[in-house]
Amino acid sequence: MNSEQLKPTLFGYGLTTKAIAKKLGGGCTFFDDNCKEPYTDDMGNQILPSHLFDPNASKLEVTTPSLPPKHPLIQSAKNLLSEYDYFLGNEQLIMRNEEPKEQNTSSSVTHSSLFHYSFAKQRPFTIWISGTNGKTTTTQMLTHLLEKRGAVSGGNIGTPLADLPEDAPIWVLESSSFTLHHTRTASPDIYLLLPITPDHLDWHGTPEAYEADKLRPLLTMKEGELALIPKGLNLPKTDAYIVEYDSNNFLCDYFKLDDSRLNYKGAFLQDALLSLAITKVLFDETDYDLLNTFKRDAHRQEEFMDSQGRLWVNDSKATNLDATIQAVKGYSDRHIHLILGGDDKGVDLTPLFELLKDLDLTLYSIGANSEKVHGLSNTFKIDLVEAETLDKAVKMIDQVHTKESVALLSPAAASFDQFKSYKHRGETFVKLVKDL
Repeated sequence: MNSEQLKPTLFGYGLTTKAIAKKLGGGCTFFDDNCKEPYTDDMGNQILPSHLFDPNASKLEVTTPSLPPKHPLIQSAKNLLSEYDYFLGNEQLIMRNEEPKEQNTSSSVTHSSLFHYSFAKQRPFTIWISGTNGKTTTTQMLTHLLEKRGAVSGGNIGTPLADLPEDAPIWVLESSSFTLHHTRTASPDIYLLLPITPDHLDWHGTPEAYEADKLRPLLTMKEGELALIPKGLNLPKTDAYIVEYDSNNFLCDYFKLDDSRLNYKGAFLQDALLSLAITKVLFDETDYDLLNTFKRDAHRQEEFMDSQGRLWVNDSKATNLDATIQAVKGYSDRHIHLILGGDDKGVDLTPLFELLKDLDLTLYSIGANSEKVHGLSNTFKIDLVEAETLDKAVKMIDQVHTKESVALLSPAAASFDQFKSYKHRGETFVKLVKDL
């Protein structure tokens, strides 16, 4: 199969699909919702409006992960692949247009990528990491531990698979529920699923569909391949070797780890233990000192002091309720000034408010879901200040904040109603505090 035959139709003119086109030398055809009139880019790719797609004129389609299942392009495609399928999928199943059965019956079929002139020597060992929160941190932690063995990270963390070095022996892939939904034949060598709570329901439709997509890799995994899965989920039949975990104590006992040697707490401690569990399985290695040198990204429970020595915490990356629950638990020993709100993607916030009602806490609502936050605050009798915007919330907190309390931005919502991104929201928060 030559490279000309390998050029798929690409859905969405985004990071993932543009990287594929670049790797193929350009000359690809894109269909994109933002395109109003056909044009050609500087790589010779043709970009067309989505409504012009003719499924009968396309033999192979690869989609950007974010296109939802009900999108017309997804609905009309006859030969749809994810990025993972294209680079790591089972070519025989793809060409027969098959999906994995509920139980894997094709373990004798070798994993041969459709893009098979990559990996001429050997396909990389792949570790997929997914979950509602902590995917990026855990991916970075594990890559930090395995970097000396040639590991690289990619996927949802920001580097498309097309841009990863083909000769790297280990790919650590942060895997979103969107990518997993569209993936049919690609399969991880190890799958790590972090704890999940309902998220992206506007995309998946129901909590059950979200959970099923998070568990989809189990359908293609083979006997002896490890899957670390939170206990209590509705597992499909699988040939994978599943270890269900429900606590840090279980992880320490099962994998013989010592959490007292780690400089982490809360959700970060579990991320660290899971990373060590994988290095223990692969190489019988637990490098606590190396893991303690890991520096996590900004906007995740990022603590800083103002000019008066008061503690503020930028947790802008907490875009769903579980992330905020974990953050709030970490500061439950003091009065919390919690800034909450934004685009909550239709999620029921009741579990968060059930936790908040028992804490010493003042809530400051901002963003598009302020009415929902107001209603839940009344129901659970939580002290609420309707700030509307982040700058007003910071000014209000400044009047009452002390050295004994904590001011926490952990919105449990996406930022797009008022900001460009969670990063923009976090940077704005830090600047507002610094300018007090």
